[in-house]
Amino acid sequence: MKSLNNPENRPTSSESKPATATPRREGASKQSQTTVGTRRQAQSSTAKQVKSHATSPQKKTAAAKTKSSPKSAAKAQTAKATTPVHRTSNGPKNEKKQEEYMRKKSREKENRVVNKIVTIVVITLLFVGGILGFSVYRYISSGLKPLDIGKNAKIAVEIPSGSSNKTIGEILEKENIIKSGMIFNYYTKFNNLTGFQAGNYNFSPSMTLDEISKVLQGGTGTGTADVKLTIPEGYTIDQIGDAIEKNLKIKKEEFLDLMKDEDFFNDLLKEYPNLLESASKAEGVRYRLEGYLFPATYDFYKGTDLKAFVTQMVAKSDAVMTPYYQEIKDKSLSVQEVLTLASLVEKEGNNENDRRKIAQVFFNRLAAPMPLQSDISILYALDTHKELVTLEDTQVDSPYNLYVNQGYGPGPFDNPSEQAIKAVLNPQANNYYYFVADLKTGQVYYAETFEEHQALVDQYVNGTGDENSESEGE
Repeated sequence: MKSLNNPENRPTSSESKPATATPRREGASKQSQTTVGTRRQAQSSTAKQVKSHATSPQKKTAAAKTKSSPKSAAKAQTAKATTPVHRTSNGPKNEKKQEEYMRKKSREKENRVVNKIVTIVVITLLFVGGILGFSVYRYISSGLKPLDIGKNAKIAVEIPSGSSNKTIGEILEKENIIKSGMIFNYYTKFNNLTGFQAGNYNFSPSMTLDEISKVLQGGTGTGTADVKLTIPEGYTIDQIGDAIEKNLKIKKEEFLDLMKDEDFFNDLLKEYPNLLESASKAEGVRYRLEGYLFPATYDFYKGTDLKAFVTQMVAKSDAVMTPYYQEIKDKSLSVQEVLTLASLVEKEGNNENDRRKIAQVFFNRLAAPMPLQSDISILYALDTHKELVTLEDTQVDSPYNLYVNQGYGPGPFDNPSEQAIKAVLNPQANNYYYFVADLKTGQVYYAETFEEHQALVDQYVNGTGDENSESEGE
């Protein structure tokens, strides 16, 4: 009892209560302290986050994510789920981006439309082009064939003097000989068909363009020509002028003036470039067309223009030379050089064999190099015609004097024949540098040295020396 009344043994109020009460209070106290501490830490963290927000919004967000409690995170997620999302605008930048985006979309749409249109147009053009090309092909193919292969009846056709290929084509089309004059014109140009002769011809619609062209080139038409003028082989322009004045009643002076007309020559150059290109570059020539008026028989009609008549002669020359143009090029020669040598060969030799030998003599001297020393050049330089050339004559001051000047000279000395042209292109190989012709017999003698040449002169001119001989290299 005493012990019970002893204050030391009196239990405290806390001891009288159940043992579970104390832990409950301690737990509550600890929980309270923890909560208070957490709140203080949260406040402190919030303060720090505010401070850091002023400097770096990204750091604030990261700190909030790491230090926020699960409850606050849940509340934040709930708030995001329930609160409507409003897109905020950052001002002019977003509006500008949106405008650019819209413009880009618009351009893409326009490009798609343009691409479709271009594709349609290209397909259409290809289709139309294919049809047009096929039509042109059929037209040309048809024009190249005889107009009517089963119609052999002859139709009389007159081709006036000086008619161009185009004019001839138009006449043949009008007379129902061919289908297209235009195709005939291009066909003759493409195949270098020139030298068509005037006259009256009999053609049939069953003839091909090639057959018609050959007939026109042959000049086999029965003519109603007022005059048939024959130009002999080796005639000079001066001699042709005499023949024209005598037979065509056209003054020689008018003809020679035309030969010096540069505008007329340039017109011919455009029409016959293969023939006249090298002649156009020659310097010091007397007449640019010397050598290019082919020796032949030509039809002349009253009222024919002189230019048209001369053009006919040039066209004939081009027709003769056409098969040799490539060979001339392959030999590294020009037409001017070939015709120059041919004009000398024409008069130095009187047969094919001698002309081929003489042509080689000239090539040998050119390669040496030595002057050609042809008397024909002296006669042309003197502008005279005589049988004998003196030593004094060989000193004439002229670019055509090939006794003094080396090389080919300015150009041709006359208008040579086709045989002379062929001799130059196919000379007979030899080692000669000299030749002399006996004026009495026409025989030509050749030598390799000057001493041999002098002996031949003494022997075959009956002891009269140089005076009665026509020699080269004296």
